[in-house]
Amino acid sequence: MLYATSAGLGGSGLDTTSLEGALAAWKKGILKEAICYPNRQQEIPRKQIRSLQHHPVRMLSCLGSRDYYAAKKCYLDWQASQCMRSGRFDFFHGWSGECLNSLIEARLRNIPSVMDVPTWHRNKGVSKPAETKSEREARLHDRGWRDWRKHLHPTRLQNLTEYDLADVLLMPSHKSAETFLAAGISESKLHYVGRGVDISRYRPAEKRPEVFRAIFVGALIKRKGVHHLLEAWKSLQLRNAELVLVGTLHDEIKADLATYGLPNVKLIGFTNQVQDELRRSSVFIFPSACEGFAKVTLEASACALPLIATRESGDAIVDQETGLEIPSGSVASIASALEYASSHPDEMHVMGLNARKRVEEQFTWDHYRARVLQGYISAKARHGA
Repeated sequence: MLYATSAGLGGSGLDTTSLEGALAAWKKGILKEAICYPNRQQEIPRKQIRSLQHHPVRMLSCLGSRDYYAAKKCYLDWQASQCMRSGRFDFFHGWSGECLNSLIEARLRNIPSVMDVPTWHRNKGVSKPAETKSEREARLHDRGWRDWRKHLHPTRLQNLTEYDLADVLLMPSHKSAETFLAAGISESKLHYVGRGVDISRYRPAEKRPEVFRAIFVGALIKRKGVHHLLEAWKSLQLRNAELVLVGTLHDEIKADLATYGLPNVKLIGFTNQVQDELRRSSVFIFPSACEGFAKVTLEASACALPLIATRESGDAIVDQETGLEIPSGSVASIASALEYASSHPDEMHVMGLNARKRVEEQFTWDHYRARVLQGYISAKARHGA
């Protein structure tokens, strides 16, 4: 099998997920080669890893992060497609938005394939034609060398083609799967893999904090509902309480922080010791409007924190069992859930214990790797049907 990802193998975020996917194949004895960018792990032998970290695409880092990451994905796809063309592989595992040419080569050679989808369907649950009028006009207008940077990014039509070419699409969450079903993709083509967490690193605290401490972890952006959270927090005026924001502050939130910020709103910034901040907290809040599966909700659950989260955040939240489910975009619902959590510590503590148990039973990395391997079996069955 060839495994290709524009992430690194080992680290945080998708780098962790990518590593666990590669490990699933390697531990099963079916991984021939993995192509990635940084290789930060030691378990898979280096002879089976092709790291692109020091390849020529690095010279494009001056383009800015958005175009640079798109260039990295294009270069990965070119490398992986060349590998598929060599005839050395009989199975392919890629990631959405960065494997169109590799999937084409797999189809031409009658090789089964799976594609990881880290978020929702490109249409986000809305019915659209394969190419809208505005997209067609943009495609016809953006021609020539002056527009070359625009062509680094996959179009929606290219994403839809990837969905069609892959034998099986690996789904990060049930909400993500719903957006694919809404787009008319067969349920038999979707395979749930979820996400995982290291339950030895993320573990419950020995005692509860002395103050009510609500914590958010993630990029401080509007898509994750941080502006709504700040407004809700200010409206409550809770005593003996603090709101902790862990993550990189983006410009789009600065005005909201100035408007709704209070002395008891603590901006931590980025940290490699997220588990320590979680263990010092009472409740984890994540009012995101769109996620594949926010892995931090599992990290909080593993620390036995009750959740206040949207269904869009992923599958860690089970209303009244692992926490309080809130609708996306509702300041009033965030405020109501926070008020309940602060005044019902014992009930929330039980939900936190339930959250930890759910992770232990369904969302360790062992569970994730087993689900990935089952996805390979599904892909081979669909390919041969």
